[in-house]
Amino acid sequence: MHIQASRNGPTGLHAGAPHSLIEDVSTVFGLVVDEMTLTEQELHAQLQLTIPAVAEIGAYLAESGGKRFRPLLTVLGARAVGFEGSIGHLGAIGELLHLGSLLHDDVVDDGQERRGQPAAQKEYGNPAVILTGDYCVARGLLLSSEHAGHEAVTRLAWTVTAMSEGEVTQLLNRGNLDLNVESYMDIVYKKSATLIAWCVAAGAWGVGDSEAAEALYTYGLSVGTAFQITDDVLDYTGEKTTTGKRRGRDLAERKMTLPLLIAMERIPGLRDRLKTGNPSPERIPALLEQVHASGATDAALERARDLVQEGLDALSALPDSPYKTALEQLAHHLVDRIA
Repeated sequence: MHIQASRNGPTGLHAGAPHSLIEDVSTVFGLVVDEMTLTEQELHAQLQLTIPAVAEIGAYLAESGGKRFRPLLTVLGARAVGFEGSIGHLGAIGELLHLGSLLHDDVVDDGQERRGQPAAQKEYGNPAVILTGDYCVARGLLLSSEHAGHEAVTRLAWTVTAMSEGEVTQLLNRGNLDLNVESYMDIVYKKSATLIAWCVAAGAWGVGDSEAAEALYTYGLSVGTAFQITDDVLDYTGEKTTTGKRRGRDLAERKMTLPLLIAMERIPGLRDRLKTGNPSPERIPALLEQVHASGATDAALERARDLVQEGLDALSALPDSPYKTALEQLAHHLVDRIA
């Protein structure tokens, strides 16, 4: 199990992981440590409810050091609206879908490494990993139908559709150096933010509070998009992103993220230079510095800050509670961690 904690706050989440949420907002985890423990237990129980090979692949990824950001948001959102159902089941849903999407991503991208260890398909092969990803998504949808109510499962089905659209759009635009900021934001919105938004609003749908659900969903969309942007910025400014990627990897692969898109608008000739092919390893440090000097990383981070503020504004519709405060703290942390 990843979380080993007491009411004074967690003492560990994943050994050897990069600087992450747990180190800066342990009080948030401490507020819901019992709920997060139940969620972790349920996640692993769900991964064991099938044939051994699928269980092994699912556990291989689940135990490799994820932050459990989505279950944390699910639990906090649910408690903020008085959800009294099975919090462990509810909290596991978003993480199951996230695990499924990671398994699929690594196959599509031919990923070599995930969270500091070989990607699952390098250990088990593409067919088994794809089918395990399918299982995780299906299991999440089933749990939603059993524990979150009709509106939540309907919205989750829409979310899975949006995530698939985002993945396909990203795939079709791989290597497209003419991608614009609007298209990038649409990919992030569909591929990443919609699942985070569902997670934080799930409990409100479960209790039938549509006003609170709308507020939490808006918060989740804003914070989810900001979360991705800050990870993009970390590729240019930090040693590692929160997913464990080395600094400069996105640039080395010419991956279209917000800092690079802004930099190509500001630095004459950069787009044309990159169109000639991936930059050599020895060129990466100078290119990183050039992107940063253009103000592109600061501009991207400012976009993330604006999104966080939109999320905080949406939360004002909720009554005050420790859980609402914790959601506010998490939102601030998304940009504070690299400010």
